[in-house]
Amino acid sequence: MPAIKFGTDGWRAVIAEDFTFANVGRVAQATADFWNANPIPGTRRTAVVGYDRRFLSDQFARWVSEVLAGNDFSVVLTPEPTPTPSVSFEVKRARAVGGVMLTASHNPPAFNGFKLKGWYGGSAEPAICQAVEGWLDRSPVRSMAFDEALKRKKIVVRDVRKPHFAALKRLVDFDLVAKSGIRFAHEALFGVGAGCFDELLAGTTCRVTTLNGEHDPAFGGINPEPIPRNYARSAAYLARHPHDLCLVTDGDADRVGGMDGRGNPLSTHQIICLLLRHYVVNRGQTGRVAKALTTTSMVDKMCAKFGLELVETGVGFKYIASEMMKGGVLLGFEESGGIGFPGHIPERDGIAAGLVLLEMLATERKPLVKLLAGLEKEFGPHRYARIDTRFPLEKRAALMEHCKSNPPARLLKSPLADVKSADGVKFVAADGSWLMLRGSGTEPILRIYAEARSDADAAALLRVGERLTRQV
Repeated sequence: MPAIKFGTDGWRAVIAEDFTFANVGRVAQATADFWNANPIPGTRRTAVVGYDRRFLSDQFARWVSEVLAGNDFSVVLTPEPTPTPSVSFEVKRARAVGGVMLTASHNPPAFNGFKLKGWYGGSAEPAICQAVEGWLDRSPVRSMAFDEALKRKKIVVRDVRKPHFAALKRLVDFDLVAKSGIRFAHEALFGVGAGCFDELLAGTTCRVTTLNGEHDPAFGGINPEPIPRNYARSAAYLARHPHDLCLVTDGDADRVGGMDGRGNPLSTHQIICLLLRHYVVNRGQTGRVAKALTTTSMVDKMCAKFGLELVETGVGFKYIASEMMKGGVLLGFEESGGIGFPGHIPERDGIAAGLVLLEMLATERKPLVKLLAGLEKEFGPHRYARIDTRFPLEKRAALMEHCKSNPPARLLKSPLADVKSADGVKFVAADGSWLMLRGSGTEPILRIYAEARSDADAAALLRVGERLTRQV
């Protein structure tokens, strides 16, 4: 049997190559065995199963439900492609033992995945993923035929978006949003987020335009990732038909990007800083701020000014979620567009991010470009860049050790101030610019990140990082 290895929050593979019904059944059985062996006090013997718009996702989800039902779990199965945060919210709301989301998120269309959700309504912790791996093939796959499971009510088909959407409306000042008359565009990248804002904002004065909302398992020939190179279609439309804001969600709607409403891309860092300022200045809220290592240092400056405790974590929303579960977190976010909100679930939620941005615009009553200019005037320019390079897995440990032991004396013209090595190696200069090298968890890919005061300096730092890789 082929080896199955969990990554950040589950298992992903190429459909019909490794992602087959046989292998999905093996993972579902291992998940059931783990849940049976590790009951969580206060939870029910219920699991929530959802799926995205990828090829055969609905059939894989049905098969997972049959396996879980065959292991005596009650299953709530979504009737149509559903956002990951809706599934996570239902896990927490229903006090389920956990959940499964059939999705490969932002990966190419040839992939699918098995995202595992913990009882708390967030991505399964690394220890849970490793434990499920340990249960693989220890039991034969047991299942219950779908029609029989429906008859015995071991599987219930239910739309889990409605309670999630109701909670989102409580998360913001929805009356303020409803009366704002904002022109809001949503680039769905052909993913499950399509139609969510149409439903949420129906009957309000907001005007919603959904872009690339068709159900296309090939995602229009792109990877459904919220990055500027995937915005060409919608950017051209917005240049001709301006809006106040355009939110972009990824394939399963848990991560975000954006545009300014005229088609100019926003970085996830800009979105993060806008939200942080809104929570502190407009909402008057305080708390700890949790950010991944690769997130803009403007957050550090904002926390220093506002007197907020900053917690810096490794890369991966599971680390942010762990901080959120401790309580007292104002916001949690990562460079790739994952944002978690207080009083909600310890999970990335792209739909929530869109509503909070609408609340911000309705409160400020200023154009987005002016809000961005205000941030830069107050905290200085921050320009971010990243490249992914091929790098042998067997040489990665040696590279990281070399970087830790032989840090550069300067980053461009600024003396080195700090070296962090909790997750990869990050060099921080006295002027706040930084360079980080970090490997993918499962692929021979090295990610190089940089931030500086100008695009040219950020690009120059990336070249410094590339030179470091050639020293090993």
